[in-house]
Amino acid sequence: MTELINFVTVSIILIGIGVYGLIVKHSAIRMIFAIEIIANAANLNLIAFSRYLGDIQGQVFALFAIAIAAAEVAVGLAIIIIAYRLHKEIDVAEYKHLRG
Repeated sequence: MTELINFVTVSIILIGIGVYGLIVKHSAIRMIFAIEIIANAANLNLIAFSRYLGDIQGQVFALFAIAIAAAEVAVGLAIIIIAYRLHKEIDVAEYKHLRG
């Protein structure tokens, strides 16, 4: 039981760091990193509870989530590169004029 509490505590800390990164930072790359930290916290919870319950389904789901997150980052970085080429800036506050 103490192992589960330790994993959940680390996960809560990671979620806090990720949310802080989303709120405070305005760089698009740092925001992607913050989203990845939050996703990794969720994966840590999946694996911890899967191990605690003795079931492998949480671990399999975490593996799929990691694969999807990798594809998400690839698409996000491609969008950031295109935006940088067009506007020479990656600060998301500067992209407010792009709203429809």
